[in-house]
Amino acid sequence: MKISKAAIALAAALTAGTFAAPVLAQNYPTGPITLVNPYAAGGPADVLARTIIEPMAADLGQQIVLLNKAGGATAIAASTVATAQKDGYTLLLANASSHIVTPLLAKVNYDGIKDFAFICMIASVNNVLVVRQGLAAKSVPELVELAKKDPGKLTYASVGNGSQPHLASELFQQMTGAKLNHVPYRGAAPATVDMLAGQIDLGILNMPPLLEHIKSGSLRALGVASIKRAAQLPDVPSLDELGLKGFNVVTWYGIAAPAGTPQAIVDRLAAAFQKSVNAPDIKAKLAAQGVETFYLGPKDFMAYLSDDAKRMSDLIKSANIKAE
Repeated sequence: MKISKAAIALAAALTAGTFAAPVLAQNYPTGPITLVNPYAAGGPADVLARTIIEPMAADLGQQIVLLNKAGGATAIAASTVATAQKDGYTLLLANASSHIVTPLLAKVNYDGIKDFAFICMIASVNNVLVVRQGLAAKSVPELVELAKKDPGKLTYASVGNGSQPHLASELFQQMTGAKLNHVPYRGAAPATVDMLAGQIDLGILNMPPLLEHIKSGSLRALGVASIKRAAQLPDVPSLDELGLKGFNVVTWYGIAAPAGTPQAIVDRLAAAFQKSVNAPDIKAKLAAQGVETFYLGPKDFMAYLSDDAKRMSDLIKSANIKAE
């Protein structure tokens, strides 16, 4: 049987494609890696990313560049990575907003789950329920009682519709029967300023920027919005132990790549991130800023993401949360 030149060329091309991915993964990385941060420079995510990637450059033998692409409620950064080459050189600092909340509330050009390969989870930041200094509530039961006396009178701050503080506060209302008045802000800083000034009654906000105000007594911490207590606030009970069983709304961070990235590259990156986040000096440095580092590999990360997506989706629907 005579084989045409075209058939031989096609077979050669298919064979080359078959071996291209393993060879690419075996030599990875051979150039700089870009980690895209969906938030502005100088914020908690930026600090986390810079701290984590610093020792990884030496481990991988290549520079890791942090690219801050804020905007679109994290959609700009997520879209950038979802549509990037599937070669492990463009990664996303992933979180619930980029993969769950924003795709549910807004029209985006990517699927928050299907368009990504999830490498690992690396850290979380606790949210803490705080009230202004003059509010007549020194505990969660007292706060709930106060809110029920005059439904809708007490105001709570968030950092925007669909944000973790917003979702946490909606969950708090559902679980306690309290009715609060939502006041969205464009960031934690202005929300904290107004709470310190007595213009906002309470909020379930990221812990790091609140720590100094809690320790000084300017704000009163009533509960941590997770299953266990925060190391930085050992005397503040978790909402779970206060009777709100299963209350767990934390701001988590992970690493994702475009879907279709070779598994060998995913595994190589996962190992490098694991080594970095488990380093005692990295853990201590970030813990001092209210960030808890830990490691979940690809399978465990995907399982956590699946559970979190269901919880957040159910909450958004039941609370009738809409995009701004």
